[in-house]
Amino acid sequence: MRQVAIYGKGGIGKSTTTQNLTAALSTLGKKILLVGCDPKADSTRMLLGGLNQKTVLDTLRSEGDEESVELDILLQDGFGGIKCVESGGPEPGVGCAGRGIITSINLLENLGAYTDDLDYVFYDVLGDVVCGGFAMPIREGKAQEIYIVASGEMMAIYAANNICKGISKFAKGGARLGGIICNSRKVDGEKELLAAFAERLGSQLIHFIPRDNLVQRAEINKQTVIEFDPESNQANEYLTLARNIENNEKFVVPEPMEMEDIESMMLEFGIVEL
Repeated sequence: MRQVAIYGKGGIGKSTTTQNLTAALSTLGKKILLVGCDPKADSTRMLLGGLNQKTVLDTLRSEGDEESVELDILLQDGFGGIKCVESGGPEPGVGCAGRGIITSINLLENLGAYTDDLDYVFYDVLGDVVCGGFAMPIREGKAQEIYIVASGEMMAIYAANNICKGISKFAKGGARLGGIICNSRKVDGEKELLAAFAERLGSQLIHFIPRDNLVQRAEINKQTVIEFDPESNQANEYLTLARNIENNEKFVVPEPMEMEDIESMMLEFGIVEL
């Protein structure tokens, strides 16, 4: 069983990428558990046809304690037989959202969600590594492979670099960076920039996903691209990403860049100007 965490700046398209990636892997015959680790609980929506499933934390609040919760209440079967669960978050303005990740993963383990027949467990994790809760899949060794979704925008690269600092800090737990996934924003020189960024981290650009409005049309129809238009070029991009991850053998402890080096790199590729 390969345990994979997908990180990236908020709004970068991480959840969309993760759902299309897992859908693509399911068409390759892989058995998958997808754990949504975002308080918005939108990591599984397209796989479930738009269903907003009850989150782990909401279930715990309604049931009162963990002993009253059964696995079937938490898991929903989605497209391709993907088992979907959302950790959820605290009530607005109360508590720590990152705590939901810790609670959810521990509860899923105790209830036997991590079955021997699974090929992959994916964690779709919110934003940057800014607190212990969101770093939990890395810190506790739950995820051995980390992929970071980024684009050619300054803040996306800045966030990706910060995530690499978290991976490096907790590398003793076994977590390794498998590569950068570029979810294109059509920035000039974007593919070359992300390839250079990945190389300077000691890693690789695992795949470049071009921007295509088909992704938005599929989302409006509450489906992944893989389900909505499986013969499309965009579906093939996600299948290529899935195969690249399936066959990936390059896992590294990244070497994060200094901020001034990131700025110099952006200037070098003409992304920003003085």
